[in-house]
Amino acid sequence: MIIPIIDGHNDTINNVYFKRRPFLKETKQGHVDFPRAKKGGLIGAFFAISVLPEDKGKRQFGYGLKIVDKGWEVLYPSPLKQHYAEQFTDEVFNSFLSYVKQSKDISIVTNYKNLEECIEKDIFSIILHFEGAEIIKEDLSNLEYYYEKGLRSLGLVWSRANVFGCGVPFKYPSHPDIGTGLTNAGKNLVRKCNELGIIVDLAHINKKGFFDVASISKAPLVVSHAGVHSICNTATNLIDSQISAIKRTNGVVGIIFDVLNTRPDAQFMTNTSLDIILRHIDYIVNKIGIDHVCLGSDFDGGQMPNKLKDVSKLQGLINMLKKNGYSNEELEKIAYKNWLRVIKDSWSN
Repeated sequence: MIIPIIDGHNDTINNVYFKRRPFLKETKQGHVDFPRAKKGGLIGAFFAISVLPEDKGKRQFGYGLKIVDKGWEVLYPSPLKQHYAEQFTDEVFNSFLSYVKQSKDISIVTNYKNLEECIEKDIFSIILHFEGAEIIKEDLSNLEYYYEKGLRSLGLVWSRANVFGCGVPFKYPSHPDIGTGLTNAGKNLVRKCNELGIIVDLAHINKKGFFDVASISKAPLVVSHAGVHSICNTATNLIDSQISAIKRTNGVVGIIFDVLNTRPDAQFMTNTSLDIILRHIDYIVNKIGIDHVCLGSDFDGGQMPNKLKDVSKLQGLINMLKKNGYSNEELEKIAYKNWLRVIKDSWSN
C-alpha cells in the first residue's frame, strides 16, 4: 500500500535551473524529478526558490566552511540587494514555469479547493515558496504581485539577515538564540501574509524572530524543514520552547532528512540509518502529538541518507515508520494530512 506524501520543502527549482537538467523526464541527477516523484508516492510539495549570491564563486557547496573545535561553521552570508533578488527569482521561476506548462499532470496550486481537485485527479501539486524574503520590497509593494503569480508560502529569512529579520547561521554546535527580532517591516510582512493567505515559514529564523511571529501571527506556526535541537544541536534546529509554541497554534514541523541536521554529531555521513529520522519524528510526537509532525525533506538542498537517495525512495521511509509502530492513520497524518490541515487553515481560500 502506497501512502500519498506531501513534502514541506525542496530546492528542486534552483537545482533544475542551475544544473540545466530535465524535470519531466527521469534522470539520476539531483533528488527530484516528476517521474521519480510519482514512484515515491509524492502527490505534492512546497517548491522553494532561494536567491544565490551575486558572486558566482560563492555559490559552491561548502563555500566558507570552516572546521572548528568539535564542529563546523559556514561564513554568514552577506545581505542581498532587493533588485538583484527580484531579478534572480523571476528568471528562475519563469524557467521552471515552462516545465509546468508542458504537462497536464502538473499544476501550481493557489487555493485549497484547487489542491483537493489535483489530489482527486492525480495531478501533481506544486506550492510556490520563497526561501527568504529578500525579493520583497521593504514597503511590501510587490508582495501582492507575487501572490498573484502563485506565491503561497514565504520564509521571512534564510540564514542571513535582511530588512525583515535575522536568520541563524549554518553552525554546529550552536543555538537559535542569535541576533535581534523582527524589524517593523518584518512585523508588517507577517500581518500582510496573514491577510493574503500566505504561509509564514519559520525555517532558518532566529529565536527572537520566531517568537515575534508567534506573538503577531493569526495563522498556525509552520516550520517547513528542521530537526530537533536536543538531538542535533545545529542553529537551524528547533528548541523545546519553539516546538511547544507550534502546538499552541495547531501548527506543524516538517522533519528534515539532511544528515547534517539529523545526526547527533552533525557529520556529513550519508551511510546514516533512517532510524535517525525516526528519532526526530518520535520526539515531536511524544512532546506535542501526532497532529504536529510532517515531512520536510530538503531534497536538492541537503545531504540525504543513502536509503533516501532521491524522492523515489520515500515509501521506504514510510515502511520504516510502520515497522516502528506507527499505524496507517498516523502515517497518513505525517505523510500528508497534517500539511493539508495547515494549508487549509492558513490560506485565505
